[in-house]
Amino acid sequence: MKRVLFVFPTAWDARQLAGCRAAWCDRYEVVLDDPNDDDCAWDYDVLAYIGRAVEERRGKIDGVASSSDYPGATVAGAIATRLGLPGTPPEKLMRASHKYYSRLLQREAAPEATPGFTLVDPRRPDGGVPDLGFPCFIKPVKGAFSVMSGRLDGRVELEAFLARPETREFVRWYVLIFNQLVRALTDFEFDGSWFIAEELIRGGLVTVDGFVSRGRVEILGIVDSELDARTGSFTRFVYPSSLPEDVQERVRDIARRVVGRLGLAEFAFNVEMMFDASTDRIQIVEVNPRIAGQFADLYEKVDGTNAYEAVLDLATGAVPSPKRRTGTCAVAASVPMRVFEPVRVARAPEDADVRAAESLFPGTRVWAKSRAGDDLSHFGWPEDGHSFRYAVMNLGAADPAELARRIDAVRDRLGYRFERI
Repeated sequence: MKRVLFVFPTAWDARQLAGCRAAWCDRYEVVLDDPNDDDCAWDYDVLAYIGRAVEERRGKIDGVASSSDYPGATVAGAIATRLGLPGTPPEKLMRASHKYYSRLLQREAAPEATPGFTLVDPRRPDGGVPDLGFPCFIKPVKGAFSVMSGRLDGRVELEAFLARPETREFVRWYVLIFNQLVRALTDFEFDGSWFIAEELIRGGLVTVDGFVSRGRVEILGIVDSELDARTGSFTRFVYPSSLPEDVQERVRDIARRVVGRLGLAEFAFNVEMMFDASTDRIQIVEVNPRIAGQFADLYEKVDGTNAYEAVLDLATGAVPSPKRRTGTCAVAASVPMRVFEPVRVARAPEDADVRAAESLFPGTRVWAKSRAGDDLSHFGWPEDGHSFRYAVMNLGAADPAELARRIDAVRDRLGYRFERI
């Protein structure tokens, strides 16, 4: 029995691990550490946490894992490296998650799939980039969701964006922990206080999930992302992908090349890409050196292996052996339930309602986020700026039509009701 420590556990970890417990409980003991990802304050002393974990866990754990993008993945790598456990050195994890440094290596490994990009200095009114091309897309070199990101059509918009109080606050507060890690664990010239501007990318969005084991980059699968036409908010994630098989193979090849160049080891990853059918072009959106916890049971439903099983193996140096197409479903989806206007929750499901909704169809899992009386009017951080995600359901079915019917049935059984504010 090997013990695996999950640092900065996310909202997905406990449910996903419990759901596939029968597959790992005779081999692993899982410890979910404090604090969790949601409760990590902006000024948390992450370096002290790493030091304590190394001192207190030495000889008591066999592996470290995390599905947290920030700061969990880098912290897991730092603890594992200092304890001599399997994992990726933290400097390489930081390089993968810092959007500018990651782009440099992506350009080396897959130049045809890497959009043009340049650094933007938020401390200068013009960003310090006199030759910046427009239109472009700007985002922090370390961010989350679509916060502080968006299209810019000209220099006036760029200067207005950089002058916003929210931009200054983001640079000062949100990346404070990231900058602690940059100073302590890397020799980066540019910390997390910068932005990156990129050429616009068009097409359908997909996520490639996989892992690196014993130097081999393995692909778990490709998940399609469906977006709201008005806002670009995520409305559904579907596995398997509907992309033509030849395009999927190109996507897998790009992911293998890029992840191999980033130097990840004994670690899970996901790579977001866009495929533009009109130009037959695939472009990388970003690389995340962590498991996509929200999608883990989609693979279980279709293939027969939950992605968390692979994470436990990787953390302890074992070689994952995921199954293929042995699940009970032909298609599976993760559905973020959203509101797009300011509302108050008039009715939210009780625990019994959630259990009843999950029992409608085998394998259904619901993460209910909001309670009766909650005010869902703030669409800024940690939301996407355009909507509020009040719950998530994951479920599978025999075909897309049955999947749509089941989504409606689970939503109806949960019984959320809202009042416009």
